[in-house]
Amino acid sequence: MSQPNPQPPLLSQRAAVILLLGVLTAAAATGLTVWAGGAPAAGLLAGGGAFAGGVLFFNAIIS
Repeated sequence: MSQPNPQPPLLSQRAAVILLLGVLTAAAATGLTVWAGGAPAAGLLAGGGAFAGGVLFFNAIIS
């Protein structure tokens, strides 16, 4: 016998996909920056900017 779920999900599927794509974009930017010879701190800064830009971009194109 299954019990109903009393709590709604924390994030909608759309929000989860957008954040996941933002994290993947940030990881790619960080990895490419460090791989190209940049400092790890510069990679993290690039990843942070890529995350913000990626979330804004994917939010605009995913309806």
